[in-house]
Amino acid sequence: MLFTVMINKVAIVTDTTACIPKEQVEKYGIQVVPIELIFGDKVYRDGIDISPTEFYALLRQVEKLPTTAGSLPGPYLEAYRKASKEASGILCITESSKFSGMFNSAQVAIEMAKKDIPDIAIEVIECTTAAAGMGLVALAAARTALSGSSLTEVVETAREVMRRVSLFATLDTLHYLVKGGRVPKAAGLVNSLLQIKPVFTVNGGDAHTVALPRSTPSAMKRILKLMGQKVISGQPLHVAVMHADALNEAIALRNRISSQFDCTELFITEFTPVMGVHTGPGVIGVAFYSGD
Repeated sequence: MLFTVMINKVAIVTDTTACIPKEQVEKYGIQVVPIELIFGDKVYRDGIDISPTEFYALLRQVEKLPTTAGSLPGPYLEAYRKASKEASGILCITESSKFSGMFNSAQVAIEMAKKDIPDIAIEVIECTTAAAGMGLVALAAARTALSGSSLTEVVETAREVMRRVSLFATLDTLHYLVKGGRVPKAAGLVNSLLQIKPVFTVNGGDAHTVALPRSTPSAMKRILKLMGQKVISGQPLHVAVMHADALNEAIALRNRISSQFDCTELFITEFTPVMGVHTGPGVIGVAFYSGD
């Protein structure tokens, strides 16, 4: 008599805000929900109908800023269905509910999935970091899942890495924040603000400004200094350099990181257009964590 035993595997679901390079998505079988971007009367699915590079090129040309579509559970349900064909458990990682409704949509999709895939265990966690920081969390979870770990163990990995991830980035301009009404439009204040290259971080689901340098080189120097204060010597270092239509600057930052730190993982990725709607092109940043 033959017995068929299903190996307990876990699939990872996230969305395009995680900034995971396509080759790594394919390598780990991650299901990525595309976020919709709206330019006038046209809707583009991030990463499918439009690439980040194409998005930022278009953003530089338009007068009216684009928007993002409201989060819906349908795309998450579809991702769960696809993931269920390869795994008996699913971990979905979304950005913080302080930033969007994606976490709530992913939760609603679990209730919907009970009818179609009732035997699949699904858990959703909201990430306390963002962009490439969330990508690093998803990749760490995917590696744990690939080792045959249980859903509980994969969730533990995601939460542990989430606590260790740091993210620092700088804006090339505050023009898009001013244009979007997120900064006061008093003429004198705007002229002053447009001269700075603010460095910000994301932790606890909130964005905070940590420095206000007046040049990109100064901003890069500050980011590297902040990174040096966080890196734990002697432990594996995982790093993602992200950029918004600023590849040359990203390469330069990657090279400086490579020469200054001993990296186990180091790659360049594109900054999510969902956040780029507000920040504009030119964003350069780094997400990283020490340890396995």
